[in-house]
Amino acid sequence: MRRQKGNLLLIAMFLFSACIIPAVAQPVAGAATSGSRVSRTPPMGWNSWNKFACNVSEQLIRETADAMISTGMHTAGYEYVNIDDCWQVSRDAAGSIVADPQHFPSGIKALADYVHAKGLKLGIYTDAGRMTCQKRPGSFEHEKQDIDTYATWGVDYVKVDWCFAEGLDPETQYEKFKQAIAQASRPMVFSICNWGVDAPWTWGPRTGNLWRTTGDISDNYDRMSVIGFSQNGLEKFAGPGHWNDPDMLEVGNGGMHHDEYVTHMSLWVLLAAPLLAGNDLRSMDSDTKAMLTNPEVIAIDQDLKGVQAHRVWDEGPLEIWARPLADGSQAVGLFNRGESTLPIKFLLKSIGWGASAHLRDLWQHQDLGRVRESYTDEVPKHGAVLLKISK
Repeated sequence: MRRQKGNLLLIAMFLFSACIIPAVAQPVAGAATSGSRVSRTPPMGWNSWNKFACNVSEQLIRETADAMISTGMHTAGYEYVNIDDCWQVSRDAAGSIVADPQHFPSGIKALADYVHAKGLKLGIYTDAGRMTCQKRPGSFEHEKQDIDTYATWGVDYVKVDWCFAEGLDPETQYEKFKQAIAQASRPMVFSICNWGVDAPWTWGPRTGNLWRTTGDISDNYDRMSVIGFSQNGLEKFAGPGHWNDPDMLEVGNGGMHHDEYVTHMSLWVLLAAPLLAGNDLRSMDSDTKAMLTNPEVIAIDQDLKGVQAHRVWDEGPLEIWARPLADGSQAVGLFNRGESTLPIKFLLKSIGWGASAHLRDLWQHQDLGRVRESYTDEVPKHGAVLLKISK
């Protein structure tokens, strides 16, 4: 979301230090109350903001729900259809939030019913501050009222932003939403979106199901890679029911080329990140569809062990990340952040493996056979190779 100017300095300071994640407290025991019920694995779905910003309507949401079914996205595991900012316009005399009657004439409940009828779930957006980032009514001092309203409408996922929250304490404010959701008439995923302010990974596990670790992503390689590669060191805070969130996917929005989107998707699944597509599902090309629905790649993200990857080796622009999986295998990403194709040599001992292993390339759906000691591949500029290492 676009932030008010008062927050820009704070975000900039955070991003400056993004590559130096502090070795702060040990992981917080205990996920949010409903964590294991609603996000045993990282949530998968779609969000309106990256492609449509404020241009949201019930027609768009209905058509996106239709497309999630017709394109095979739902079959691949995507289930949440999330409306971001700009759906709300005011509060009524009782203080209840009011949806924009021009763009959502049937109301949010009718929209939720439509989405549910397709076997999907509906998500909605609000803000912990006095206004949303686009200056719509925020939930400050209406936390329980809004959550109760969303529950009545049939909402399944709530994203809570952090605009216009000057002078407020994030942990205190988000705790109010946690309590309201715990008392609500239906379970909801609770997405904390305070851009990494006050280290939400230290208190997020006991408060929400996912928490943003940085400022907003953009559809360009530099921004995406700064965010993604800065997550090393946060893996200790993630696990089943509670996840670090490096922001939504930009795959298919056109600002990056194929290899850069491969890096984006590979890194996000290794990070056990929520997979919230941000493109126009109604018109995506075959390459985008294949990338978003690759079952072997998605299986890494959704692995039940719930362990987030960490960096095991780096040299210059080259990095190797690894993630242990529930079946005893490991997922390994070879990343080239350089400006030309470069060879990357992966040593089995770097992930604590034995003398030999079977390798499979998950993007190419290709068995690479058994290797001893090491494996070397040519990785394109800004590209990645995603491997599964097994016995």
